Amino acid sequence: MIAMSDALASQLRRRGMRLTAQRRQVLDAVRATRHATPEQIVEAVRSAGGSSSLTTVYRSLEVLEALGLVRHVHIGHGAPTYHPAEHYDHVHVRCNGCGRVESVSADLLAEVARALYDADGFRLDAGHVALAGLCAECADTKERTDGPTG
Repeated sequence: MIAMSDALASQLRRRGMRLTAQRRQVLDAVRATRHATPEQIVEAVRSAGGSSSLTTVYRSLEVLEALGLVRHVHIGHGAPTYHPAEHYDHVHVRCNGCGRVESVSADLLAEVARALYDADGFRLDAGHVALAGLCAECADTKERTDGPTG
């Protein structure tokens, strides 16, 4: 983690900012959780022995996103979900039943991206895409309670 802290400190200095304990803790929490809302990041920081407020987390996330170290996506209604930028090239799938969020390869949308580009030059940002549906477990439970569809 020292190399990451050094790189972060260097990027911040170039922008006239400094590496605060809160920024480092927020980045560490995002990397540890992989997908988390600001509220979950506050809890992760506190669980790791740090202290931070929701306002500080939002401010830190804004800086870290401007530096290209984290990205956000709106997976459902409510707060955005943040993830490390190095894990950018994926699509989020969210189960409407249990709320679980998984990552799948952005290649899943390659044909859609190509069709959009061919139609009018639109360039899809698959890292900001979130798909909703039912995971296999919730779909199986729904089928058992509702009966087969057809």
